[in-house]
Amino acid sequence: MKRLEVKRADAFDFRCDKVASDKSISHRCAMFSLLSDRPSIVRNYLRAEDTLCTLEIVRQLGASVVDDGDTLTITPPEEGLHEPDDVLDCGNSGTAMRLFCGLMSSVEGHFVLTGDRYLRRRPMKRVTEPLRQIGAHIDGRESGNLAPLCIRGERLKSFNYESPIASAQVKSAMILAALRADDVCTYSEPELSRDHTERMLRGMGANIESWDTITIEPMIRPLEPLDITVPADPSSGFFFAVAAAIVPGSRVIIENVTLNPTRTEAYRILQKMGARVEFDEKESRYEPIGDITVTYDGKLEAVEVSERISWLIDELPALSIAMAVAEGESEVKNAAELRVKESDRISCVINGLKACGIECSETKDGYKITGGHLKSAEIDSCGDHRIAMSFAIAGLLADMKINDVACIETSFPNFIELLGSLTEVKIWK
Repeated sequence: MKRLEVKRADAFDFRCDKVASDKSISHRCAMFSLLSDRPSIVRNYLRAEDTLCTLEIVRQLGASVVDDGDTLTITPPEEGLHEPDDVLDCGNSGTAMRLFCGLMSSVEGHFVLTGDRYLRRRPMKRVTEPLRQIGAHIDGRESGNLAPLCIRGERLKSFNYESPIASAQVKSAMILAALRADDVCTYSEPELSRDHTERMLRGMGANIESWDTITIEPMIRPLEPLDITVPADPSSGFFFAVAAAIVPGSRVIIENVTLNPTRTEAYRILQKMGARVEFDEKESRYEPIGDITVTYDGKLEAVEVSERISWLIDELPALSIAMAVAEGESEVKNAAELRVKESDRISCVINGLKACGIECSETKDGYKITGGHLKSAEIDSCGDHRIAMSFAIAGLLADMKINDVACIETSFPNFIELLGSLTEVKIWK
């Protein structure tokens, strides 16, 4: 088991120009290239375990992938997607498994999706059930709730679907299914979830209109190929944003990240807590891209987080570290989704903070944290990359030992290297 030790840090001024490429956009670049009939060019693709699994699945479906170390050229198969001769391994990625369910449900053939031991425990019915309702043939353990999932793809009927939850993964799966449906489809959700899928597919020429309801017209011809540079991941950059916000006298500039409003909500919460946060947009094509500067501006104040949870679901573990040192009691509500991520993130966050001497408690759909002083502790990552990295950031205020940190490789391979620019870190087995 790989372990990480992080020592307390002094004030820092750090220009972070090597944040991992955006994971969500990288997954989509590989998948969406299959919707064209010409080569897609993808620069700065995230070369982490999960996104490389997605790229390998694209190869198994018949695409040619040429990688020169910086740029990927992904050429879809001339005669359409191939039925693979082996199972398709999604690694630890729920995004990959759920989106491929939507993509493959409408492609003729038989497909089996699996993943690592953590992914095989994560519930998939939130995607498989709505896809079944529109005619998809999907089965798996617990009646299609757990992987491996078996898909028998075929052309689907049009649909008008109202989702009971706001989920970018559910929405994306349904949009991908709709692109090969026999007529116009509509999809609605309680609130807008992250919208990379709609933005990217519109940029490729898909007829998708987004208002209160999303309207998707089926493809009458292949889409335009992608020509994209994947921006840095604001969810990954957020760990260093929290670091700057809690270490007195510190500042970080996170360069070339997507400034999509559905991806920067956590930074705005940090701003509300008292950190100085500045956004500088530089360009916009598929996504707005620019820099985010976060500066320590005094002790943070407690905050209640209960809205737009789908916009900051990945950042809540790191945000909990900021809450742990803020003045007063912070509370997170309406975040039951945290219980079905790579781990039960509610329990893992609370158990970790209690080990650090912080007064806190969990609720059914969130938690309460009373700010205090972090104490040195040994933390179980629960095999979850975001839990591991969040408590590594806590180590900047109080020495931390985090167990089982190999999971960090799934999304942010150079995280420990960057953290080593701020303080002393040690890896051992």
